[in-house]
Amino acid sequence: MELKIEARNVELRKGWQTKIEEEKNKLVRHYAGLVLHLRVSIEGTAHHKEGGFEIKIIATIPNDTVVVARKGETVRPLLTEAFDILALQLKECLRKKRKNVKAHTNDETDKIGVIRKLSPFESYGFITSFDNRDIYFHENALKNIDMEQLTEGDSVYFGETIGDKGPQASWVRPAR
Repeated sequence: MELKIEARNVELRKGWQTKIEEEKNKLVRHYAGLVLHLRVSIEGTAHHKEGGFEIKIIATIPNDTVVVARKGETVRPLLTEAFDILALQLKECLRKKRKNVKAHTNDETDKIGVIRKLSPFESYGFITSFDNRDIYFHENALKNIDMEQLTEGDSVYFGETIGDKGPQASWVRPAR
């Protein structure tokens, strides 16, 4: 992880650098490989009511940037608080990333079959699955294709459910 420390309107103290390095090492231990770049900015200010310092941490992660800003009177506690908040935000980013990862596209719910019969005027058709079962589908189950674009013999992916009269496709999309 690349680390950049900058100070504005204040002299950067050795103790602050040490604290930043400690917090960076914690991030590396807990979020190895997630944070690509880390920039810590300590600014001495007198214009805001909360005191003399503003801490800003900018962490670059794949496909995103996380920013934490804190204002107060003493730098070390602000650094601790800002890094704690950064860790919570990184944890949330990982949780969202894990949630968005799709497991496997061709599992038991995704099946492949061939269009056996089409009745476009009645808005339905039948798919023959690879285990030679007839699966009913309605035009409303079609994804990314219209009934007019299908022909008998086309390969399709489908999700199977049990309907009132037997197996039916909950969705159908072309296998192209």
